[in-house]
Amino acid sequence: MPESTSPDRSPAAPRPTHAPSSRRRLVVTDVDSTFLTQEVIELIADHAGTRDQVAAVTERAMRGELDFAASLRERVATLAGVPVTALDEVRRAVVLTPGAAELTAEVQRRGWELGLVSGGFAEILAPLAEPLGISRWRANRLEVADGVLTGRTVGPVVDRAYKEVTLREWAAELGLDMADTVAVGDGANDLDMISAAGIGIAFAAKPLVRAQAPYSIDGPRLDEVLRVVDEVDAAA
Repeated sequence: MPESTSPDRSPAAPRPTHAPSSRRRLVVTDVDSTFLTQEVIELIADHAGTRDQVAAVTERAMRGELDFAASLRERVATLAGVPVTALDEVRRAVVLTPGAAELTAEVQRRGWELGLVSGGFAEILAPLAEPLGISRWRANRLEVADGVLTGRTVGPVVDRAYKEVTLREWAAELGLDMADTVAVGDGANDLDMISAAGIGIAFAAKPLVRAQAPYSIDGPRLDEVLRVVDEVDAAA
């Protein structure tokens, strides 16, 4: 794993306030600005000279002001002509959110399942997930021709509805009720899965998401998710 994706152990991981229950759970988290500190499409846009344009559209989409699929097409179109080799630099630049690696390790230790669902890109997510032992993930895929990005994606767009579908599919595959699921995200694109989950958590989220999510964490550590889950289980 690249050095930039190594666990950030400062500030210290939160101490659990309740002992974890024996209940098995599926934890699904958004990636950009949730599991990672950045928006990956903006890192790619640096190589196209369109970062400011892309960042403005991303912000509006995450606030729920734009349709995500349409905004993704608009943003990805600006990436046309970027050499596919630039993705190597993007992979080295991504940074895990503090507590993301610790959340992953503790979820695995408890015998739970953790999945990542991203409006970002498989080309970045796959090599990030593999060394963390995360095998469940979904993301958009960039189209490449003649060694450069075409400015289009291929396959289904991982939008708001698709994230909820993914949560439900993974729960069914694992034989878990939706009440046993946890969904975490920061933007409007995450609201459907947050609403559908047994425990829906807004993390360092946009105001719209904070207002609609049953639970909210300001950050900066993603493993605070475990505290919320344990407190909910203790109160049940």
